[in-house]
Amino acid sequence: MLSPSTTCLPTSSSPPPPPRTVTSDHHYITMETYWREVQSIEEEKEGDEEEEEEEEEERRSMDEVEVEEAWLMEAGLSSLVTGSSSEEASPPPAEVLLSTLTRQQAATVRKRLDNYNETLKTRNRQPIRDVRDIFTEFVPDNDSADRSASPPTHRAESPPSRYHTTTKTIRRNTHRVRPTLPTLVFEDQLPEHPSSPTNTLSPTNTEFPTHTPSPPHTHSRRADWLLRDSPYSEGVAEHKRGGACWDCLRFHGDGSGDLPFLPISPSEGLTWADDLSSRDIIRLGFISHIELSTFLLTLGVQTKCTRPPRVRSRDSGVFGVPLNSLLENDRKKFPGVKVPIVFQKLLCILETGLQTEGILRVPGSAARLKYLRRELDRCCGGFDWSAVRQVDAAGLLKLFIRELPTPLLTHTHLSTYRSVLGISSVVHQVQALQLLSLLLPEANRETLRALLIFLRKVVSHQDQNRMSLRNVSMVMAPNLFPCCHPGNKRPFTKQREEMEEAVGGAHLIRLMVTHQDLLWTVPSFLLSQVRHMNQASNQKQHGLTKTKRRLLGRKNDKNDRNQIPELCDGVIRVHAPLNTKVSMAIQLDGQTRAKDITARFECDNSHVQRLYEVGGNITERRLHPDCLLLDVYRVNPHCDWLIKP
Repeated sequence: MLSPSTTCLPTSSSPPPPPRTVTSDHHYITMETYWREVQSIEEEKEGDEEEEEEEEEERRSMDEVEVEEAWLMEAGLSSLVTGSSSEEASPPPAEVLLSTLTRQQAATVRKRLDNYNETLKTRNRQPIRDVRDIFTEFVPDNDSADRSASPPTHRAESPPSRYHTTTKTIRRNTHRVRPTLPTLVFEDQLPEHPSSPTNTLSPTNTEFPTHTPSPPHTHSRRADWLLRDSPYSEGVAEHKRGGACWDCLRFHGDGSGDLPFLPISPSEGLTWADDLSSRDIIRLGFISHIELSTFLLTLGVQTKCTRPPRVRSRDSGVFGVPLNSLLENDRKKFPGVKVPIVFQKLLCILETGLQTEGILRVPGSAARLKYLRRELDRCCGGFDWSAVRQVDAAGLLKLFIRELPTPLLTHTHLSTYRSVLGISSVVHQVQALQLLSLLLPEANRETLRALLIFLRKVVSHQDQNRMSLRNVSMVMAPNLFPCCHPGNKRPFTKQREEMEEAVGGAHLIRLMVTHQDLLWTVPSFLLSQVRHMNQASNQKQHGLTKTKRRLLGRKNDKNDRNQIPELCDGVIRVHAPLNTKVSMAIQLDGQTRAKDITARFECDNSHVQRLYEVGGNITERRLHPDCLLLDVYRVNPHCDWLIKP
């Protein structure tokens, strides 16, 4: 998988010293970049070796019970571990979550529960509820292996059969027509990234743009798997038998892994993670976590779980302060900011000199870096940013990332990121990275997005700054993926492992920079499962029988008819409480888009407004301007329609 880069393995027992002569070997230059960055980091950490060894020992001591318990908690099944059911809407009750899983996902959960119970028995501890009490229907472990991957347009599986049920089956709406999947195309130029209008980031701008258009590329590939109703784990069964799945055969014919995958929008509209409410994001994380584990298990990839080290954080200053604490302080002055202001300032300084040769790679003065760090921690609000040069900003940016108490990719998922390297297909590596990105906390996700957008800008000026995608990834690899073997003198085996870590970390960053538009996109099957979870949760929360719901629905309909005129089928009522036009009834047709509705409510002095679907089987979702509203109406006929900024 990484054979082009693994040819650089050292042949001696000491780390390769930085070369003193200029060479034309491309791989040699990129590895030189990595080792210089590692050497710079190690110089800053002199005297901390003992503490790092203690932390490493702590991370190794995580036992199997803790691993399984942490997995169940992150999957939203905390009630199965603690034995108490939550009354809150998030997380949902265990039976609600389990009823929305596919058979393969349910098999993964059952296997985890079995392992957890068996481990508890060996420790002479009381096990939790028996798995057979939780899963009333037995699903064979090899059920998914019998369903070979096939072109998504030829799948003829009935929707209910794909879902494992506990007390009831949550059925899909089989009467609506799903959009046909587009075929793979190669284009001369990427179309504009489907996004809302954004403001250009400046040193004084407080909020990072929500979505940034992709730069033009010579070729691109359309990620049509985003439209599928079946999870990724259901399409890779062939890998168990040593074969190639549909995506491998479809996308590996060009022989290039650096062509970006272009997200394509379904008729219901493309959905980004920040288009959903916090409640739906939490539920999306539960499903993504279970699907990622199922996906990796189906591919035969093992993940290693380690105990997070002791977190040493600060309450004030900039460096070593948690992202949430920085944002909390920034939002006192700039409400709604999603990326720490200091991080935005550093990016802005660097963006003014994207043509500078060696940007991010050329190290600055260590003494000056320590001085600037001390001044930033002392008076962040009154700091004089005009005195910071680009080389200083590059050093401070990397230092900021390294000193976060919780890594930008989080302790929980850092080892899973590394396990993605065990996937043989670049397509499936991108799909796994997408699921991982949806699992990150909001602050980490938005900061990572800002960083990747900047790195893509650096690569776009590589003719001037001599920073290719490989160079950028090698510089950032030791900052996002810390080296696990500190020290200068290492045995050959450890040195080989460190080299593999360098190549692997750079490969992951290269994938994230190239395919970053996909990382924040919610696949159709995940959004569909969130809808089913909300629907099941609403039914359980009301605790009504089918007959009572029908009678209550008739009573509510009768009361509503006395207050609001009844709307015909295909007619929606759009509310805009912040506008002079408070509401409007609109007849939908097959061509009505969200931007057509917002255009009717626009005023000359109004801010950019978006249309939202609220309620029904979703808490709140911001609609893409080009989505077809009739398809959204069919998926969620009982939602309210709201226009707001």
